[in-house]
Amino acid sequence: MDFLKRLATWWHGQTLGTQLYTSRKGVKVGEDNQGNIYYETRDRKRRWVIFNGEAEASRVNADWHGWLHHTWDEPPTKAPLKHRAWEKPHQENLTGTEAAYAPTGSIRRSAPVARQDYEAWQPE
Repeated sequence: MDFLKRLATWWHGQTLGTQLYTSRKGVKVGEDNQGNIYYETRDRKRRWVIFNGEAEASRVNADWHGWLHHTWDEPPTKAPLKHRAWEKPHQENLTGTEAAYAPTGSIRRSAPVARQDYEAWQPE
């Protein structure tokens, strides 16, 4: 069953085609703190990432995103970006997960707070 998943789907990890292409043409450039591995071709024209786990684009941090999209030539392993003190660490998109933001009055919270600044409209 794993073989069929890898043959036909990309969200379970790299497909068989990607694995073959990576082994033939890919040169490992680096790895991020989540275990995602970044590759490029020997002629440095194509770049890609093999995700460690779920293939979710928001898991690529800004440093590697810029390299993947040819914003800068050198990967963060060779030319790390300078980060400011006020910058928060990268966090993937949490929408649709248990860790997603929910305001205090949201019904998604275990104990929603009753709102006193809003009165629902009632038809007469």
